[in-house]
Order: sequence, then C-alpha cells, then structure tokens
Amino acid sequence: MGNKPAKQEKEKAKDGENDLIRVRIRPEIDQDLVKWLSRDVKQLCTFVPKEPRAIRPPDHEIEYMRLHGLLDLDLDDPDLSHLLK
Repeated sequence: MGNKPAKQEKEKAKDGENDLIRVRIRPEIDQDLVKWLSRDVKQLCTFVPKEPRAIRPPDHEIEYMRLHGLLDLDLDDPDLSHLLK
C-alpha cells in the first residue's frame, strides 16, 4: 500500500515566543559595528534643521493645484507672508 508520511506535532510556543523574530546572519557581525550603525541611524532619523526655510513651489505647480482644488490658500495673503518668505 505504501508508506504514509509521519504526522508532525505542532509545538506550542512558551510565554509569547510567537512575537519573537529570530534572524540568523552569517558571517557573524561585530557588535561594535552594530552599535555604531544603530547610533548613526538614530541620528539620521531624528535630525531636524535649526532654521528651516520655506520653499515656494514653481508657478506651474501652483497653477495645477489651483485648477484641481488642491490649493485653498491665497499665497499673496499678507497674513501668510511671514510663512512663505
């Protein structure tokens, strides 16, 4: 009749092991390098310029936004001039 494949029992996870993601990397990574990389990534992700400058979009982009109703502000409004310098 033939051999039947053996049934494999499902292992029950202990105390939330389902949430863990295990990654095996070869060759092994130097832990000092990982620390430096994590520090650099953190600095890049949290960087905020001290004095950001407002940028005026090109005229054809402004016209496109007005035609499609995406621009509800009047860019010549004196109340908004300090934001759009």
